[in-house]
Amino acid sequence: MILLARTASETPTGDDAALVQAYLNHVKVEKRLAERTVVLYSQDLQRLCAHAAEARVCLKDIQNTHIRRWIAQMHSAGRSARGIALILSGWRGFYVWLGRQGLIGHNPVQDVRAPKAGKPLPKALGVDESVQLASHVEEADHPALEARDACITELLYGCGLRIGELVGLDVTASGEARGWIDAQDGEAHVLGKGSKRRSVPVGKAALAALARWLELRATWAREDAALFIGSRGQRLTPQHIRVRLKRRSRLAGLATPVHPHMLRHSFASHVLQSSGDLRAVQELLGHASISTTQVYTRLDFQHLAKVYDAAHPRAHAKGKPPKG
Repeated sequence: MILLARTASETPTGDDAALVQAYLNHVKVEKRLAERTVVLYSQDLQRLCAHAAEARVCLKDIQNTHIRRWIAQMHSAGRSARGIALILSGWRGFYVWLGRQGLIGHNPVQDVRAPKAGKPLPKALGVDESVQLASHVEEADHPALEARDACITELLYGCGLRIGELVGLDVTASGEARGWIDAQDGEAHVLGKGSKRRSVPVGKAALAALARWLELRATWAREDAALFIGSRGQRLTPQHIRVRLKRRSRLAGLATPVHPHMLRHSFASHVLQSSGDLRAVQELLGHASISTTQVYTRLDFQHLAKVYDAAHPRAHAKGKPPKG
């Protein structure tokens, strides 16, 4: 339980525990932060007090070198960069407050930054898994439901669309349409990030799925121009599509629940594996910078490394002399 009895004006100057308590009182009563946030701040400051006690220094006398050493220790112990950044944020706020109270002359956390977090690779399906998902046919009570979900899957994987671009598709092009598909030319015209329009090729499998869905869509259609609608005729939301895709991946027997952006990653990775054309992938995805697309080269290298490990006779030799 956190006791918050003192106000900022009653802050003691010689007792670390009392300083922490007064600060927690400030963030809860005066800043009105959520109880959970106050608890997290309390935990961070308890950690700071423990470090200070070990170094035999009071909180007001902590120096920049102390903070840097403790951050390095946390990093070496395996704490994540994000976790360290959150701890630093809590400490920084505490020392800002101490400075405003006139209790310290400098903020020891001022120029300390958390270690850079390595960017995680985007999660992508393998080619076989992607085909397994796209080829899955559900014995649905409502054929229109299966046709719609199949078409959604084909467009996400076959065109690399963002979920917002997909839900924005209309049946036909118009002045108000955010996006549409020209089946005759085999192109999807979408409105991407930054209100930038781009055109993406639509493959035969996706066009076939689209044709089947349009045949059955009329059984649900009301007046909404949206391409993808629910049984009541309303435009599908991104959340609805996420739920349906996750369900479809489970029924298709995939070990990993699939979300829409995973299919976009799979599209990009597989095109790059086949073509090696990074610029083309950039254009297809609608990335403003090539650096954003370059993450897929790391995925491509991972794929090549797995192929090498599985197929090359010397992949696991580890210095063993060749036989014969």
